[in-house]
Amino acid sequence: MTDLEFMDRAEQLLLAVEQCCDRINDESDADLDSQRTGGMVTLTFRNRSQIVINLQKPLHEIWMAARSGGYHYRFDGSAWQDTKGGGEFFARLCADASAQAGQALRFQA
Repeated sequence: MTDLEFMDRAEQLLLAVEQCCDRINDESDADLDSQRTGGMVTLTFRNRSQIVINLQKPLHEIWMAARSGGYHYRFDGSAWQDTKGGGEFFARLCADASAQAGQALRFQA
C-alpha cells in the first residue's frame, strides 16, 4: 500500500468513527463526545473514560487505545485487522465503546 492509499483508507475510517458518534448521540442518551485533532480521534464517555484512535503513518497502521488495552490495525485489502490476530477494528471498537459506555453502541465502516 502506498502512503497515499493508506491516508485515503485511514481518513475513511476516522470519518466513519466520527459519523457513528453523531448517529449514536442522535439515537441514544450515550452522550459520547468525539474530538478530532489531525490524525487522531478521541472518544470521551459520560464516565470520563476515553478511547483514542490515531494514525501511525510511517507504519501504515491505525492504533487504538481503550481500557481493555492497546491495538494496532493494518488494512488487509478488505478491512482493518489487528496485527496480532485480535480481529477487525470496528468489532473491537464496538466491544470497547459498549463496555466503557455501559450500553450497547454500534460502530461500522
